[in-house]
Amino acid sequence: MRRRFFVDAFDEKRAVLSGDAAHHLGRVLRAEPGQLYELSDGTSVWLGKIEVAAKDQIEFSLLEPVPARISSLDKTLLLAVVKFDAFEWALEKATELGVNRIVPLAAARSEKGLLVAAGKRAERWGKIVFESSQQARRVRLPALEAVIAPGPAFAAAESQIRLMLSERPEARSLKSVLNGRLAESVALAIGPEGGWTDEEFSAARKSGFEEASLGSLILRTETAVAACLASVNYALEGDADC
Repeated sequence: MRRRFFVDAFDEKRAVLSGDAAHHLGRVLRAEPGQLYELSDGTSVWLGKIEVAAKDQIEFSLLEPVPARISSLDKTLLLAVVKFDAFEWALEKATELGVNRIVPLAAARSEKGLLVAAGKRAERWGKIVFESSQQARRVRLPALEAVIAPGPAFAAAESQIRLMLSERPEARSLKSVLNGRLAESVALAIGPEGGWTDEEFSAARKSGFEEASLGSLILRTETAVAACLASVNYALEGDADC
């Protein structure tokens, strides 16, 4: 299976790869003229042939379009900031599972030191999302937004289905919440390991979020991200071709 790389644009059957991706392709993968790779401009995918392989820039000619599958389900992940190794693992897996946008949350029980340092991690987080998108052979990158408080993030969520993972006894199982539902968009709110506060539950409820549970076991935040997105994909996702 051919590797896929993102380029800024296609220009009259030509494309140029630059920056870190070009460095990786040229230095690590030892790119040579004549080699074939898949290229995406965020809208469509083409098969590209290397014409010129320089130090930090690879020039391609575009040979033919490549059929590309895009999910019909728009997914937003509202994810509380947790310890960075776990948060970054969650970013990677959420990207692989097809999330369209990621909104980091400054939850009440997120560690304050992590929130202070989060701004300095934005570049690294963007790189993780970029590399995960290439690895997963996505057509477009997910949007990665700035850290925001839960209340405004809940209020801004416009998805048809809005779910907040909850450990409270009154929360229905995710399976029962999704059973028989049809939707083109879903927003998932996943909290820190200390859980949501009563104020956050109230704010989410006012914005139309339903509480849903992944079962009786207590999962780490990053595990909940993978389990929840996989479940939602299975229950709601249809197929669409680009």
